[in-house]
Amino acid sequence: MKAIDARTRVSLKNILFATDYSPAANAALPYVIGIARRYGSTVYAVHVRTPEVYGTALPESWPILAEAAEKLGQEEATGLRKRLGDIPHDVLIGEGDVWGVISRVIKERDIDLVVVGTRGRTGIGKVLLGSVAEAIFRQSPCPVLTVGPRAPEDAERLLEMKEILHATDFSLACQAATPYAISLAQENQARLTLLHVIEKPVAGDLVQPADYIEATLRRLREMVPPEAEMWCEPEVQVEQGAPAEKILEVAERRHADLIVLGMRRTEAPIGVATHLARATAHKIVSHAACPVLTVRG
Repeated sequence: MKAIDARTRVSLKNILFATDYSPAANAALPYVIGIARRYGSTVYAVHVRTPEVYGTALPESWPILAEAAEKLGQEEATGLRKRLGDIPHDVLIGEGDVWGVISRVIKERDIDLVVVGTRGRTGIGKVLLGSVAEAIFRQSPCPVLTVGPRAPEDAERLLEMKEILHATDFSLACQAATPYAISLAQENQARLTLLHVIEKPVAGDLVQPADYIEATLRRLREMVPPEAEMWCEPEVQVEQGAPAEKILEVAERRHADLIVLGMRRTEAPIGVATHLARATAHKIVSHAACPVLTVRG
């Protein structure tokens, strides 16, 4: 994804929708359709058949199972095309490693946004809360919108986005996510809240707690440049505690329609940032009552 600054609107020309046709994926589809209509996007729905389709069956039965999976996949793809309707789209079916196929499509189709659903306990909902989720969060070169188990089923809430929460620890990863939070707030005339969570007080810190908090609030305010076309003054907030719990708490209290997070690059040392740890992002995505946009910095 190309870098953007605070004065540039988000461009979502190409959206990748990862689907296994499960209820989890179906829950995310309305968001895909709504975003595509708003931004005039082309949707690439990607379904990956993994080796698990054969289960513990004997090798001699694999051709029959493969043929059945192919037939079912084509039927599901036809239904998906009908739901996408007049939105420019293509349904792509691959085999093998899920992330391998998704990463290839991201490069080949110049994808601007990946959308995945994690509702439920089976299919992609289960997979994406494990290794595949980490692969997408930590390796996707473009932003990822995750529709988690508690996100509203009615995508109209997202399309009427009024409350955006951007949690930041001022790291480079979060700096990559900030322009998206600002631009989406501009695009949707949404209220933007900038949040920083202090995980632990620093022993022997020379700065008084009140002074440190005030300096942090000032730093949050400075994240939004004067030329940003905001319809209302962004709110800034500092909390102390466990990052995931506090981010979720503030999102719930403010009835956030979207949470925007920066994600540390794969090669970054473990423990570099508080808000960006895998466990933190995993917990936020799993428990947020709204979709979560993660941007890898």
